[in-house]
Amino acid sequence: MREGKSIKNHQYKKKDVTQLINDEDEHLRKLHTIVEEAISAEKLIIYNLLNPPIEILTQGQKISDKVALFGGSWRFISFFGVILVFWILFNVFSVGVLKFDPYPFILMNLILSCIAALQAPIIMMSQNRQEEKDRMRNENDYLINLKAEMQIRSLHQKMDLLLEEQIKTLFDTQEKQLVLLHQLSTQLLKLSNKVKE
Repeated sequence: MREGKSIKNHQYKKKDVTQLINDEDEHLRKLHTIVEEAISAEKLIIYNLLNPPIEILTQGQKISDKVALFGGSWRFISFFGVILVFWILFNVFSVGVLKFDPYPFILMNLILSCIAALQAPIIMMSQNRQEEKDRMRNENDYLINLKAEMQIRSLHQKMDLLLEEQIKTLFDTQEKQLVLLHQLSTQLLKLSNKVKE
């Protein structure tokens, strides 16, 4: 009789161990699923960050970038200042036929107005392209933030899953302990009844 109970008890324990192993396997499968989902969701973001669209510039855009780069620099201001000073000094101190733009410097004002009228739209074209680049940078920043948020969400899922599994394991362990306590108490009652007889 005792051997039958010990065999039954051994089978019960073996079944418990098998159940625990199966639960752990299921838990690992869930973790793998979460990791695979996070990796597949991040592939698009990583691809966009590593392979930004190649900027194809027309000849006009290249020229506008060069003009804006030169037109908005101290070199341009210095160079243009030297030319204006030379123009004014030449027309003030030259005599006769060499004086091509006398004192009110009307030709100089016309040339400056033309340069300003042409330079402003060219610089605006370059600034519009720069705004487009900034917009794309902002999109990349958004994608990076989105990736970080997805990783945090994935970590939360993993933590929730781990807590859920731990609580389940705790309840299962408590249930098994209660069953064992009940078995022990019934065996103690039987023993105490035999001792009294």
